[in-house]
Amino acid sequence: MQKVKAYPRRVIYFTRDPAPQLLADIQQRDWAVEVIDSLHNVRHAVQDGAPAGGLVDLASVLESHDAHALQSCLALPNVGWVAMAETPQLDDPTTRRLVRDYCFDYVTLPAANTRIVDTVGHACGMIALGEPTFLDASSAEGEMIGTCDAMLALFRSIHKVAATDAPVFISGESGTGKELTAAAIHARSARRKAPFVAINCGAIPPALLQSELFGHERGAFTGANQRRVGRVESAHGGTLFLDEIGDLPYESQASLLRFLQENTIDRLGGQGSIAVDVRIICATHVDIEAAIEAGRFRSDLYHRLCVLRIDEPPLRARGKDIELLALYVLERYRKDASRRLYGFSPDAIMAMHGYDWPGNVRELINRVRRAIVMSEGRSITADDLELSAYARTSSATLAQARETAERQAIELALLRHRGRSADAARELGISRATLYRLIAAHGMRYGEESEVQH
Repeated sequence: MQKVKAYPRRVIYFTRDPAPQLLADIQQRDWAVEVIDSLHNVRHAVQDGAPAGGLVDLASVLESHDAHALQSCLALPNVGWVAMAETPQLDDPTTRRLVRDYCFDYVTLPAANTRIVDTVGHACGMIALGEPTFLDASSAEGEMIGTCDAMLALFRSIHKVAATDAPVFISGESGTGKELTAAAIHARSARRKAPFVAINCGAIPPALLQSELFGHERGAFTGANQRRVGRVESAHGGTLFLDEIGDLPYESQASLLRFLQENTIDRLGGQGSIAVDVRIICATHVDIEAAIEAGRFRSDLYHRLCVLRIDEPPLRARGKDIELLALYVLERYRKDASRRLYGFSPDAIMAMHGYDWPGNVRELINRVRRAIVMSEGRSITADDLELSAYARTSSATLAQARETAERQAIELALLRHRGRSADAARELGISRATLYRLIAAHGMRYGEESEVQH
């Protein structure tokens, strides 16, 4: 078992007029006391990050410091502040807010010194246990967080495909973290010391895509004042991630196919071919099989790209991971808050599980980050997340609960079997025809994959 690091027992006494007997009583408990009379000195005293009890004499400090400046000081981590205040001071809304949002506890004066010292000691002891930690590192794979079956399967797939050099096709809804998966594959591959180059195929105008991918020579076209190395060539030795490959213009798909077949590129305006060694990982939220049937995507290019396929699970199908991810975002960005936050309220957790998350992980990150900044309490509520309508338990009927559970079961079965409906139907104990009917009834889009695994 890992031992907790021992720190010196200390108290930061923030006052302009220290009480000699109180100071002596604190020292009698074998505490090291630092009497400090300015915000600058408080910040200097806590910069080493060691935990401490803090005693702030509000009557004294607010005579020379405004409440906003004091707020930034009391928000510093690793100090458990105890406020000393007289009753008339606590009638002031600003002072009450300071005490409520930034102090571990408070003592109304006059009070016995033993009570003050005991309260400060308790605050320091709680701070020494550490700030709230919301993430268990064992639930992470690089920057991806998850403990549900679908994510554990995804992590296993990442390790398997990272050991090969074959092209990888990542399919999933927008916002599910496809680029994080691609980066994780690269980081675990033999190419990890070489570049990882990402390009969004849907964000580049078609007229510029050839130059962006393959580069150009000086004078190749109007405005080409110097040679430019393309993204494919800049990824030489490493990994090229083609995001939103489903949005690649049809006229550009032939050039990409030629590169995949020959492993060479031709810069625009160039005189010869250049050999390039890259691993291709691509991703899309588009139903690529439907795009092939509609003539928008070349089937020969798809089969070149989709040697190994990974399906990203949507957030709504990840169960308890929703709360885990929200806590991770809170852990990462909680310093943006104007007060110390201690997690999510029960109604917020209920709302997060009741919401469908059409924007997936990206939407969750944005909602939690906004709530961190805008929250006015110690915990983030459903209202802070703008999801209060989903926190009402009475709004879900038994039929709706069954429908939600049925949809999630179908999604997970299809993910586990990489979209193969026959295998998913067998696992669910239903016929293939029934599975197709349920997919249509729930408005789900899953293309039928080949039964042959590459």
